[in-house]
Amino acid sequence: MATTTKETLPQPPSILLELYGLSSTAKSHPSVFDRSREETLPTPTVPNVHRPYVTLTFAQSLDAKIAGVGGKQLILSGNESLVMTHWMRTLHDGILVGIGTALNDNPQLNTRHLPPLPAGHPHGYRLPRPIILDTHLRLSPECKLLKNYQAGYGRRPWVVCAPQRASSDVASTEAFTQRAAALQAAGAKIIELECDAATEMSESPIDNDRAGRIAIPDLLAALRELGVRSLMVEGGARVIRSFLHGARSSAASGSSGKKTVDALVVTVAPTVVGSAGIGYGSELLTEELPTFQHVRTDVFGPDTVVALKTS
Repeated sequence: MATTTKETLPQPPSILLELYGLSSTAKSHPSVFDRSREETLPTPTVPNVHRPYVTLTFAQSLDAKIAGVGGKQLILSGNESLVMTHWMRTLHDGILVGIGTALNDNPQLNTRHLPPLPAGHPHGYRLPRPIILDTHLRLSPECKLLKNYQAGYGRRPWVVCAPQRASSDVASTEAFTQRAAALQAAGAKIIELECDAATEMSESPIDNDRAGRIAIPDLLAALRELGVRSLMVEGGARVIRSFLHGARSSAASGSSGKKTVDALVVTVAPTVVGSAGIGYGSELLTEELPTFQHVRTDVFGPDTVVALKTS
């Protein structure tokens, strides 16, 4: 890591510079530091007007587990790879997690682990927009994301949910309305998107898991309309499976318009969780996915980080 002085700025690690095609000079990516600038770095050569550029990233154990029993949070990333992840956050407009991760981990989704900037630097690190995929509005108004926003050092969280069904009983509708009002009062922006219709039964549990959930292509299209040009997806297991499933579906159909993953960054920790841990559907990686091209593999402390991109 470069020493921070008045003349020099810290910069993202080489693995990210290479993955996103950035220069090694900090002057070429001021949006990392300047919150007032609109440009965002990890965009395709020809920006897609229909969806954001998507980086799917997560930490896993050697046996491909990302959480403990019942989704309990596991600290898999070491300090060095955690800093790399926080650098990646500065390169994206938005950062998305599912409600399971939001409830189990109560994350802040900020860049607090990055090195301090030089004294007198006019701007802080760029912060991504926190986005929670929360079909039934289970997010707590007391969560850290909303508390940080209220305190003035976090961006306004967006909560993506499904509209309450017309067939729902009065009590359910009232409860949903009350949860929405409480989240809005705490500062959240509520975004409603229709869910997938129930899918036909399939031999694949991944296919069946999509029923009653927000379709990822629809989610990406809505976020792009709201100005999100690049999106970092951090989990949890169901969200990772959904994005990998979308990548598989677009590969099988030959449709680039519904592509759901552009870059994949996986941190592998030197530990084994065991069969009781939660995986992410790693069997999808052996199925019909877009061709992932290896960009670079680096070691950060005890962890190995692999960066790939789709062709």
